[in-house]
Order: sequence, then C-alpha cells, then structure tokens
Amino acid sequence: MRRLIYALPLLFALPTPAHADELSDAVAAEMPELMELYRYLHEHPELSFQEVETAARLAAEARALGFDVTTEVGGTGVVAVLENGPGPVLLMRADMDGLPVEEATGLPFASQVTATTDEGIESHVMHACGHDTHMTAWVGTIRQLAARRGEWSGTLVAILQPAEERGAGARMMLEDGLYERFPKPDYAIAFHDSASAPAGTIGVVNGWAMANVDSVDVTVHGVGGHGAYPHTTRDPIVLGARIVGALQTLVSREVDPQHAAVVTVGAFNAGTKHNIISDEARLLLTVRSYTDEVREQLLSGIERISRAEGMVAGLPEDQWPTVTRRDEYTPAVFNTPALTTQLVTAFTARFGEERVLEGEPVMGGEDFSRYWRADRDNIQSVLFWVGGVPQGRWDAAQRGEISLPSLHSARWAPDAEAVISTATEALVTAALEILGNEMTGEE
Repeated sequence: MRRLIYALPLLFALPTPAHADELSDAVAAEMPELMELYRYLHEHPELSFQEVETAARLAAEARALGFDVTTEVGGTGVVAVLENGPGPVLLMRADMDGLPVEEATGLPFASQVTATTDEGIESHVMHACGHDTHMTAWVGTIRQLAARRGEWSGTLVAILQPAEERGAGARMMLEDGLYERFPKPDYAIAFHDSASAPAGTIGVVNGWAMANVDSVDVTVHGVGGHGAYPHTTRDPIVLGARIVGALQTLVSREVDPQHAAVVTVGAFNAGTKHNIISDEARLLLTVRSYTDEVREQLLSGIERISRAEGMVAGLPEDQWPTVTRRDEYTPAVFNTPALTTQLVTAFTARFGEERVLEGEPVMGGEDFSRYWRADRDNIQSVLFWVGGVPQGRWDAAQRGEISLPSLHSARWAPDAEAVISTATEALVTAALEILGNEMTGEE
C-alpha cells in the first residue's frame, strides 16, 4: 500500500476498478440517479441539528428498500436497520449537516440556501465538507446491500448522523439510546471525502487517524485604567500575552516529541480603545492530541500555566485566570488494526495497489470516533478517506500552477461522481467482507 502524501507521483488516470465485475457494473448503472440525488442534496444543505428535510428524504429511500427506519434519533438522526439472518452487526454512518459558508464553487447547482444559526446569525449554507457525497454513497450502498441479501448474513444498521460539524451528533444519538434501542454493532465503518488526494483513490490509516479536539476558553482578569498610567492597573493584555507565550512550552518542552500535540490560540479579544487598559481579556484555544494521556497533559497544563501567570502578575487567587473546557469535545478516531488490515486487503484486491494509499494521521476531528469509544473492547471500527480532487486540478497543483482548496472552503468542489462511485463500491466491499464471511463460515 503506497503512502498518501501531498506530492504523490502523477500516476493516476481516471480511476477505474482493478477489474471489471458485476459490483462495479451495478454501481455504474446507479450513478445517473445517484448524481441526481447528489445535486439535490448539494443544492439544499441544512445546518447542524436542522437536517429535517434531508433526513426525511433519505429515510424514505431506506424504507422503500425494506429497512426498518426510525427518525428523530438524537435530534434529526436516522437509524435504518436491515436484519438478514444470523451474524455480526455492522454500523455504517453518513453525516448530514452543512456549514455556514457562502458557496463560491461556480457550480450550476450551487447552494443559494440561507438559514439562522443557533447563535441567531443569518448565514449562507453550503456542503463545504462533502457530506452530500457521504449521504449519496450511503444511499448507493444500502441499495446494493438490499439487492444482495443472498451474499451476506447479519444485521446492517445504517445511520444518518446530524451535527458532525459541531462534534455533537454522535454523542446525541448514543445518548438517545442508539446502542440500547437498536442492534449494537460489532463493527463500525464510515468514509470521508478528501481535499488532498486525487479523486477515486482510497486512503486508510492504521491506528490513530484523527485527533482529539478540545475548545478551551481562558478568561484573563485584570484591573483596568488609563493607558497613560499603567502602574495603577494590572493589564490583562500583558498577562494574556505571557500566557500565550508560555503555552507554547507545553508542546515544545512537556509533551514527548514522539507524540502529536497542538495548542493554538485562535482568538485574543480585549479592550475597546487605544488609551484604555481593559479589565478583562479572553483567549480562545483549540487543543489537539491523539491519546487520552496527552490530551489530559495539555488540558491540565493550560490550567496550571494560566493560573501561575496570574500569580506572577500579582493578582489575588480569586482573580487568577479562569480556564473553561467547552462541551464540544471530539475524541480521536482510532482505526482498529485487525479490521483496518482486513479492509485494506479487500480494497487492494478490488481497486488495485495504485488506488489504495497508506494515509497519514491528521489533526482534524471527527465524532465518528464515539461509536467505537462507546464500547471499545467489543467494537472494531474504520474511517477511511476517498480522494475528491478532480484529476486535472490535482495535476495542475503538482506542477505548482494552482493551490487546492481545503475542506470547509467556499471553493471546495470534489469530483463528486468519482467520490460517490468509489465510496459506494468500497462500502459495499467492506460490508460484504465483514458480513459475507458468515455465509462461508470464515472468521
């Protein structure tokens, strides 16, 4: 399996399966209808926990295929269950929510939708993270598996999750009884489109794949006053600046260099006027890690450094900086080795070595991780990537002629047909690999 890096050699033509067969032909036959669905979903995005119309439309697709469908799980989530004899339980997830982004792709079916965020802000909405491709491939996969009941045995739990972008949807579905009200999975799979790999390639990471994501607020208290007389104040901006500098030592001097860690101060807000020293400053941090141990090391270190700097500034203890861990914590994604190895072998057999790449762990977050963490001793789980960069743009980027937009960019427009067809075929392959062994008695 080749390594997935940004500067891949230019070895890719239009993606084709390693061999033509009945599955790839069946997926190809579905693509015109699936692309019509994709364009509809792209043109009608909904924000996190507002995915009402999206959920209703896709729930109807599952019902028509004979799934037992439950809606409004964890808010707007959908759970579609297809029982097909004895065997393992496989959970397959797609996420539904769009982002508050004004689309700039120039697509003829670009989103013109506006909506009001939970903060009361009127915003444009766009599927800037490719969740529309995820949902479309989800539909393509359940169609194929419903038509192939003679090829597998077990239970498929196909879920549509709300609010992945807020890191809350998986938690809400689990808290609403996902593992108590419905068959509890032995395996969990999902994919995400990639803005840094050629369209139609598959990237798989063995082990830690995506990061713990924590949002932390540091409120720095001070004693305000006139900017001309700083000696009469305790300047929270100076104190905040010292905290920002000291926080850098957490990664550079306290975390083992072999462990990944990020502490980024994304916002530093204070003051209203040139000659006024404010009473308060506020720092907004994003904190990234893989292991639970490094996560706690970073979070406790932020609290220790912030409070210690307050003491050094001469503030009484009750005015030392206040550190708040926000609720939007997203745990790290871990691809369990046994299932990862099994699926890489299956993907390589189907797509060929040139299309199956060894992915690199990234510091982005994905709450798919919660489905494994809810019972990590008994669930095997894999989240894989499907490249979405159109081949012509990929080639131009390798020549240095253009820069590529990232996920969440207003300009991100994947080669949707390549993503959907590849992901559908890969998800069906994974499902048959997991559930099809029951038919043969293999383990």
